[in-house]
Amino acid sequence: MTTSDSLRSSTRGGRLLAVLAVALPTVLILLVMAGLVARVSPQDAFPFFNLEFHWPSLLLANTPTGGDMGAHVVLPQVLRDNLLPTGRVLGWSNYWYAGYPVFYFYFPLPALFTVFLDVFVPYGVAFKITTIVGLLGMPFAAYYLIRSVGLARPVAAVSAAFGSMFVFMESFSIFGANIKSTLAGEFSFSWSFALSLIYLGVVIRNVREGRRFSPLAGVLLALTAMSHIVTTIVVVVVSLPLLLRRRGGSTLLPSWILGFGVAAFWALSVFVRTFGGLNTDMGWTPLTGIRGAGISNVGTPLPNEFIPIFALGIIGMVWALLRREDVGVLLTMTVLPLFGYLLIAEQGWTILYNARLLPYWFMGIFLFAGIAVGLGATRLARWLPNRDENMVVGGVLAVGLTLAVTIIGVHDIPGWVNWNYQGYEGKAAYPELESIMVAVDQLPEGRVMWEYDKDVQSQYGTPMALMLIPYWSEDHDTMEGVFFESSLTTPFHFLNQSEMSKSPSQPVRGLTYRTFALDRGIEHSKLYNLEYYVTQSEEMTTEANRLGLEPLVQAEAFSLFALPKSDAVDVAAFTPMVYDGEEDFTDVAINWYDEMDSLDRWIVASGPAEWPRFDDLAGPYDEGEPIEAADGAVSDVVIEDHRISFKTTAVGVPHLVKISYFPNWQAVGAEGPYRAAPSLMLVVPTQEEVSLEFARTWTENVGTLLTLITLAFLVWWVVERRSLRRRKAARSEV
Repeated sequence: MTTSDSLRSSTRGGRLLAVLAVALPTVLILLVMAGLVARVSPQDAFPFFNLEFHWPSLLLANTPTGGDMGAHVVLPQVLRDNLLPTGRVLGWSNYWYAGYPVFYFYFPLPALFTVFLDVFVPYGVAFKITTIVGLLGMPFAAYYLIRSVGLARPVAAVSAAFGSMFVFMESFSIFGANIKSTLAGEFSFSWSFALSLIYLGVVIRNVREGRRFSPLAGVLLALTAMSHIVTTIVVVVVSLPLLLRRRGGSTLLPSWILGFGVAAFWALSVFVRTFGGLNTDMGWTPLTGIRGAGISNVGTPLPNEFIPIFALGIIGMVWALLRREDVGVLLTMTVLPLFGYLLIAEQGWTILYNARLLPYWFMGIFLFAGIAVGLGATRLARWLPNRDENMVVGGVLAVGLTLAVTIIGVHDIPGWVNWNYQGYEGKAAYPELESIMVAVDQLPEGRVMWEYDKDVQSQYGTPMALMLIPYWSEDHDTMEGVFFESSLTTPFHFLNQSEMSKSPSQPVRGLTYRTFALDRGIEHSKLYNLEYYVTQSEEMTTEANRLGLEPLVQAEAFSLFALPKSDAVDVAAFTPMVYDGEEDFTDVAINWYDEMDSLDRWIVASGPAEWPRFDDLAGPYDEGEPIEAADGAVSDVVIEDHRISFKTTAVGVPHLVKISYFPNWQAVGAEGPYRAAPSLMLVVPTQEEVSLEFARTWTENVGTLLTLITLAFLVWWVVERRSLRRRKAARSEV
């Protein structure tokens, strides 16, 4: 065989190995996530495991459940039915939290993809396919990243196979990017994580090859951001070392500018509204552990299942550095998130859950472990005859062994997949859930409050099952939803939930919760115009009957009561007081909300100069003068997703509109709206007919304009490049 023949054979072998290293893990992930694998069991003979199969639950046309995923199913429906028909991606929905801004604090790309797929397949199937896309992209993303740093195909192939197996880690289920986290509802993170790895690969390759501008990098960064913001922050930070490289700045900076431009229609509003304090800080408690204890749902940077990979990864890291491989960014991607995890825990920061950084630590170590095996196989192949063929064979064996060892270690995942994808309809308790939805659907429209009972609701597929009341009953919104950070109402709802539940969830840290205090909950429910109350525990049902709530439906699994009559718009009895202190308005609103005697003494974040002011979180809240026209009547209240209207006889008197506050609401026929405690809107009518419109503001308009300009530039750039190539080809033919 000649040298050229050997080179071609080596190239073909390397490419074949690369294809296998991407294809085999992708197929394995697909088989598992399709719900095709019923059970994995060990056996003594090769391949040391046995797979049991059944019909793929991914293809069942049902409503997926499980963890947060069982509530996320609502979001693409809102996009499809409420936003896109009005020409919006960013908008408003009344489904949850007395109304909340949609996509202002969450990620639109997976939802847009679901709506697209829904054109071709049933909605439930479209949603389930969307949830696995990020995981399916992980093998290619891992290979592309390692290949981009300049490692040979065989080494990159083995490393990619190792990196792909990161998704099968079972020691955590909420951090992001692995299968368990995806099934818990973090599928947007999986999308963004895979995209972020490809983005890093593109910018690394561009810097190594001296390219100054690459539209692909900018588009990838935009897609990464529109899937998750934490991953975007990480990849921007870990790519900073490239600025020290020749032409690094001219490669990296345009990708950031272009990425922001493509995503500006969404990103600008997210940035402005987040820094405007218009979302809820959940006060996440950081993890502080280092060493894990076995398979659990808690997780640490060094769980037991990770220790062998960690040891191998350190070997690969040191070996690559000794060989002076270009792994600086990969090393930064691995180590810096671990440092961030420790720093956040040390400082006690609560705005970012530090465990969200760990997937990059895990993936980085998995990739370095693969590099160690790949380099070892390469070194071994050099000592054997037919080096190139042996290198490919060794690589294939390493990939196959990696997959086999991973499969043997799988325990919980197949059961989780089928639990989620067999849907609500596949649960034994589904008839009970269906009976709740049917009973609610037959009632006049109105907001529903339900008792949180994790044990009862989990049998339906997720403790969040009743969040789907508006999904199955169009005229009945519910207070509790997912996307906790998205609404100013979130802390107040969970105060109510605690008062109206035997075993509440209490997820917002730092609040003073009162459990089993239904009398307080009933009074608070009037502020949010709640009309129905669903109980699940015997204790809360008994308490509701004792307090005289009107029973509407009684069943074994639940009881449905009518709450005392309240109105969607109230007329003020006293002049509102304006909080003029230095603390956040939410803090004073929480204090005010706890004072039951002050609930008719409204406080606002701003207002006319003649309204009284106070600057102490503790009040007093009762210095507003009585209003003589407080007996005015409000009628013809109409509440839609992007419009609220009513008529009033109390012109000039403040009115409390029981919809969550957001700056996009603009009043016609009234002054305001002003942000009012607890989290609502207050207007002062200047005429008898008043309307509030959820309008596009400068952030949406400027963001959309920037996106259109950026897309126009990309089209021009592509056309110009093609024209340039044609001109060069024409000159070369002359």
